[in-house]
Amino acid sequence: MSDVSNDKTTDASARMPASYKTDLFTRIVSFSPKFLLLLLILPVLGGLVSVLLPAFSWLPALEQTTFSLQGFNDLWQTPGLTQMAALSIATGLLSTLLAFVMTLMILAAFFNSIWLTRIERLLSPILVIPHAAAAIAVGFLIAPSGMFSRLISPWLSGWELAPDGMFPHDPYGISIILGLTLKELPFLLLMALGALAQPELGKKLHQQYKVALNLGYYPITAFFKAVLPILYPVLRLPILAVLAYASASVEMPLILGPNTPPTLAVTIMQWFNDVDLNLRIRASAGALLQLALTGGLIALWLAAERAVKICCNPSLINGKRNYADALMQKMTAVLTTVVIGFILLALMGLFMWSVAGFWRFPAVLPEQFVLLHFQSAFVQMGTPLFNTLTIGIVSTLFAIVLALLFLEAEQLSSKPLSKFTSLIIYLPLLVPSIAFLFGLVWLQQLVNNQTAFFNVAFTHLLFVLPYVFLSLASSYRRLDPRFAHVAASLGATPAKVFLQVKLPQLFAPLLIAIALGLAISFGQYLPTLLAGGGRIATITTEAVTLANGASRRTSAVYAIIQMALPLIGFILAWVLPKYFFKSGRNSSR
Repeated sequence: MSDVSNDKTTDASARMPASYKTDLFTRIVSFSPKFLLLLLILPVLGGLVSVLLPAFSWLPALEQTTFSLQGFNDLWQTPGLTQMAALSIATGLLSTLLAFVMTLMILAAFFNSIWLTRIERLLSPILVIPHAAAAIAVGFLIAPSGMFSRLISPWLSGWELAPDGMFPHDPYGISIILGLTLKELPFLLLMALGALAQPELGKKLHQQYKVALNLGYYPITAFFKAVLPILYPVLRLPILAVLAYASASVEMPLILGPNTPPTLAVTIMQWFNDVDLNLRIRASAGALLQLALTGGLIALWLAAERAVKICCNPSLINGKRNYADALMQKMTAVLTTVVIGFILLALMGLFMWSVAGFWRFPAVLPEQFVLLHFQSAFVQMGTPLFNTLTIGIVSTLFAIVLALLFLEAEQLSSKPLSKFTSLIIYLPLLVPSIAFLFGLVWLQQLVNNQTAFFNVAFTHLLFVLPYVFLSLASSYRRLDPRFAHVAASLGATPAKVFLQVKLPQLFAPLLIAIALGLAISFGQYLPTLLAGGGRIATITTEAVTLANGASRRTSAVYAIIQMALPLIGFILAWVLPKYFFKSGRNSSR
């Protein structure tokens, strides 16, 4: 939060009526930060503890009440464990590094340019595509009979029949790296652009960039020397969240990764879901190993960050104005074009498979287009679609209410968000879900194992809440507190000020936050599978299941439905404010 907004908040809170302190709404608001932090901390830590105990062979449900290292001994003897761990480390680290480097290249090459806005508009829709749908699209593109092979056959490749290719299930995890990179690049880019949109920070960075240009620095060099050192700390937590997810992802490796052996996270999931309950002890030990691997990757990233800072500090003040800027500009333009083209081609192939009739290789287009696959899917997806929508709505609404109360408490007090609180809000994203979800599910079953719907909605809330909060925070903090003070001085209660003064000003940001929360909930696979005990089917769980054995056409239909649901939400969030504001202007005339 900026100093200016802090001063305004402090002055406004100091002038609030004394009756505010005893108001019921104010007491609820004051308690909300503690409740939100407990809501994020307790399930994650409780889940970790509930995984830690079985890892050391304490599992009363299986009559295991003696602590031992048997689970770890079984884990070390697992064939291919080293390859599983290496695959998880390599795919997580390389995909995050590639997405980060490509984000920096795009920012540096097009900073303060209209092209950056255009690239943002092209890549923004990718952000709402669930990981499973993105993996299915990438798999269809790079498969031996996929769109890429069809485009170069037979005129370039000479292939009259589909070749024997190692993609998408290659043993080196290249397919996983490709899928994760393309999915996380838009997220990091939008996080950076969101930071640049902050009034104080954005103004400062653009001024420093302009000063560097006036001093003779070339554009890319000016970005790395004048902008990046200030911008990077804002991006650190999002980058670490991407690294944590990529190293312990399940959906992408399940659809794109190898099976012999798969990544560690996929293997752990298979152990937990095995009919042999004794494997849960080994799975718990594996979950701790996954936690250690992810923690090690985060520590490695932070150490590399310091090393790069030490090595590059002298170059910031050496006065050199040009580091092959022209070459970097051309390389970035080509790379950006390739990435956007790759994404568009993958989506095009996904759509064509969903409506394809007979489609012989190497024909680029199907011989006939049919809607039979959609019709068949719609007959079967009634229950999964209902579950997807209801769970998404419930978890998102709870997240919106909690985030708003937290931000209102921040405005009524003089205390800005601490670094500890910022870290806690990211906690469910920084801790590998495979490491705490099984423990959390075990706790939920102890409390009440009959309410599968509630368990799934609560688990979704843990992942939706951080994104909703981050989406609303900047807009809420930019509200001018003087409006609230004027309303309070006219006798308005705190609840009325909140509902009738502040929320109407946040109409558009609220819709964006709701659409984002729904998109995050719609894409949850592992939380739905585990918390629901396999009893709650959603579009995402069905899509992942179909991607590993069903026809391409049916998988494509489910992937398109996965993408369409969040896209509809964002379209409504974009259209509704314009409609209501236009109606308001017309009625005022």
